[in-house]
Amino acid sequence: QGEFLVEISGTTVTITCPLEGEGIQWDPSGRKGDTEERKFIIRDHDSTPANLSCSLGNKKRKLYLNARVCANCEELDALTVAGIITADLLITLGVLILVYYFSKGRKGRASAGGDSRPRGPKMQRPPPVPNPDYEPIRKGQREVYAGLESRGF
Repeated sequence: QGEFLVEISGTTVTITCPLEGEGIQWDPSGRKGDTEERKFIIRDHDSTPANLSCSLGNKKRKLYLNARVCANCEELDALTVAGIITADLLITLGVLILVYYFSKGRKGRASAGGDSRPRGPKMQRPPPVPNPDYEPIRKGQREVYAGLESRGF
């Protein structure tokens, strides 16, 4: 009780019959293909599903083939994919190190767009300018605000 072996390369599909022996007969159900010993080779497969069967004497095995193929696809082995992922991670790590290195030197600097007054321990800040809209009520000016009544919210 073996299984079919299906190999896809570009638009060529190669199917190996699980039965062992000489004189294997293929029933491709309308498909055109070449037979070589236990193998059935479909060239220029158009990705449409197919029912295939191989038989040897009174033993018969059936296969439903639903393989997607493309003419412009590139095959990648596991080593190539691992190399691409590793290179991507190394480049990302390098960019992170560069950003860290260049941002580390800018921490102590003042921004160029900020105020340019020299600051030191002897300099004191002037008091903030009062906003005339919120000027506090003084004793002599109570009559200015006398007409305002408190409103209940």
